[in-house]
Amino acid sequence: MAASMREKQTAALQRMLNFNMPISKASSSEPQWKVLIYDRFGQDIISPLLTVKELRDLGVTLHLLLHSDREPIPDVPAIYFVMPTEENVQRICRDLQSQMYESYYFNFISAISRQRLEDIATSAIQTHAVTQVSKVFDQYLNFISLEDDMFILRYQNSEPISYYAINRGDVKDSEMEATMDTIVDSLFSVFVTLGTVPIIRCPRGNAAEMVSEKLDKKLRENVRDARNSLFTADSMQSGQFSFQRPLLVLLDRNMDLATPFHHTWTYQALAHDVLDLKLNRVEIEEAVEQKSPAHSARPKKKKKSYDLNTTDQFWHEQKGSPFPTVAEAVQEALESYRSQEDEVKRLKHVMGLEGEDDAAISMLSDTTAKLTSAVSSLPELLEKKRLIDMHMNIATALLDQIKARKLDTYFEIEEKMMSKASLEKSLMDIITDPEAGTPEDKLRLFIIALVCGPTMTDAEVDQYAVALQGANCEIDSLKYIRRWRAYAKMTAAPSQYGGGGTTTVGMFSKLMSQASNFAMEGVKNLVVKKHKLPVTRIADALMEMKSYQETDDYRYFDPKMLRATDSSVPRNKSPFQEAYVFIVGGGNYIEYQNLVDYYKGKTQSSPGKKITYGCTELLNSSQFLRQLAALGKEMP
Repeated sequence: MAASMREKQTAALQRMLNFNMPISKASSSEPQWKVLIYDRFGQDIISPLLTVKELRDLGVTLHLLLHSDREPIPDVPAIYFVMPTEENVQRICRDLQSQMYESYYFNFISAISRQRLEDIATSAIQTHAVTQVSKVFDQYLNFISLEDDMFILRYQNSEPISYYAINRGDVKDSEMEATMDTIVDSLFSVFVTLGTVPIIRCPRGNAAEMVSEKLDKKLRENVRDARNSLFTADSMQSGQFSFQRPLLVLLDRNMDLATPFHHTWTYQALAHDVLDLKLNRVEIEEAVEQKSPAHSARPKKKKKSYDLNTTDQFWHEQKGSPFPTVAEAVQEALESYRSQEDEVKRLKHVMGLEGEDDAAISMLSDTTAKLTSAVSSLPELLEKKRLIDMHMNIATALLDQIKARKLDTYFEIEEKMMSKASLEKSLMDIITDPEAGTPEDKLRLFIIALVCGPTMTDAEVDQYAVALQGANCEIDSLKYIRRWRAYAKMTAAPSQYGGGGTTTVGMFSKLMSQASNFAMEGVKNLVVKKHKLPVTRIADALMEMKSYQETDDYRYFDPKMLRATDSSVPRNKSPFQEAYVFIVGGGNYIEYQNLVDYYKGKTQSSPGKKITYGCTELLNSSQFLRQLAALGKEMP
């Protein structure tokens, strides 16, 4: 199987940290010490891929932000990993003037312009530092890999490419051009890193089409430029001699505004929606017992952050599972660990470590681990315990929110709405019920009803708006949704939501009654029916070459063709094995999980199929609502 995007990006970073030389056995056993200087973009790219320990193994003793106050370290080489922006280049010139480091390896996240390169060269000549500038590289790593099959373009500073920036009423042409160029630059980096030129499909008449046209032009120019092409022989050197090119499906967020507001039930998507999972790290408030002067224990809230890595087997297996299944799996893992607890006590006793901190022991390195079998199995068992505790804490935090906000009820109602089933309780009753969730939950439910449900008259919408305001909801976003709905009706009916729904028997009710250690009776009866969200249905139609009303008119770009054509007729008639589905205007874990479920189902019948999900930024419902509210406020 070809290496995933995440693996290729990690390998590129490791090579960069080895002074852009392939990593050999000698360099990995005795790395040369160095300092890593990055900006915010570089930090976001590295943090989901390499831990501090892995950086240290690669010889990085210090990692510092470019714009922080840094002390000169004149006898150490410095590797820079920054965007080629004006202020970054100025700061690099100042570093050269201050003789900060022994030698400089400049790595730009995306291609640096000739003008800025000359600025650095001039500065190096003026400060007599030319011999110290060892290498200058364009790395083309301007994207963030969060999973093997998922990437985003930005985390910090994502405003210029946000849904708000693209859909503002008063956006200037020059701003729109700059936004599109930023997105294209990142997508170009993705395919340079992968080493393949995709075939591009997109709908007509929206931001996705603008991105497609620009990306097609940029790829075409690079493929034509025989001397400097980044796609020489389509990366045969990477060992994947594949005649099958991938498909890139570019879509606009406006084709489906319901899914981003959906209450979800899978572990990873819940963590993102409820606990604001960011760059694979989740923060939880935990109660810590604190003795007050009166000697009564008083719980104090303390924030704790957890990293959810691909190396964590439990996370890897369960992130796409429904919450009750996860709670059950945590319980089982805890019980299986308890059976090994006596072994841990015995091992600690053997090693004379009874009073030691678990974390310190699990850090024992493999070199000492070879001394005795006791040393090797203890850190492993304690690491297992740490992961179980972490998932126990995350699941408990999720459960508290599920109970407090009645998220199970919301999920069930929304699934019914999306599958056009009848509701047991009217929408107005839920909105006016003070017990049912937060004001934001009610607003999300109403937006889904407005987008997916039976058509409402303006008078009905006004009536609901009053009820929502009565329930303390901020309704600025509704103004925008109403305009979007009117516009969507004119151009084409919004994507149909089909299937879905749940068969539920006491879904979370037993969980709630004995939540302390996840008593799970009755929950197994929840059956979530498999269904395809609009994004998945479009990807399926384009990958399998199915005729589907919505995609028949999609544009077709092949950057390897000599002349660009304005065609909707695919030249390639065989189904695609690999696709990249990219959402301009923000994506979410719900769509990602739906695509993963779809291609996992497919691989049973036709092995080797692979879909990667990407988006300009990853938004949970409250972040997306804030952008829509800002758009609503600006409307006349």
